[in-house]
Amino acid sequence: MSREPDRLREMLCRLLQKRPDPDNWSEGNVERESRMLLEEAKWYRVYDFIEDVAKLPFIEQERFVQEVNRYFFTNGIGWQLDNSGQVLYRGDEGFDRVVADAHATEQAQGHMTASRELHEAIVDLSRRPAPDTTGAVQHAMASLECVARDITNQHNLTLGDWVKANRNRIGPPLDRAIESMWGFTSNHGRHLSEGKESSHEDAELIVGFAAALGAYLSKMSA
Repeated sequence: MSREPDRLREMLCRLLQKRPDPDNWSEGNVERESRMLLEEAKWYRVYDFIEDVAKLPFIEQERFVQEVNRYFFTNGIGWQLDNSGQVLYRGDEGFDRVVADAHATEQAQGHMTASRELHEAIVDLSRRPAPDTTGAVQHAMASLECVARDITNQHNLTLGDWVKANRNRIGPPLDRAIESMWGFTSNHGRHLSEGKESSHEDAELIVGFAAALGAYLSKMSA
């Protein structure tokens, strides 16, 4: 049975398409070789390796997740390792809290499809090496649309039509804010035009907006 350092080096070399140094066989040398490979790797490959390590049977996963996230947080890195072993985009503290609150609220109120769509938006922001901003926008607005439909049992309406049908329920200026965001995402996610892909900042804004509003509507209908 291979030693743990050997197995980790094998995984790392396979990921990076590197050949292990045949002259390194002692545990210390294997560990140093692996460390050098990680230091030279592109950042997103390091995250890929973290995900691979998190799935190893000899890793104490809960502790590993805690240690990785402590490092990320201490060093201001806007990513986190979740309990499923995925390294996901976290953003700043405010963004993270908004999304976490929305997840918890939507699940508590039974809006499971909305919760899944919001999770997919975060997964798209977490694509490496470049985020899928279009996908993040689409999933974020789909999440908000699902909550809106659920709370009024109007499952055939688009979000834009839902606002028109429920203007008295939500009132100004929230109705206009939703319509404005719906119009914005028409060109930056739902009906994408050439050269109009959302920037990372735009996508994060829309995901945060959809999460916050989805949580608000869920709580309002509770």
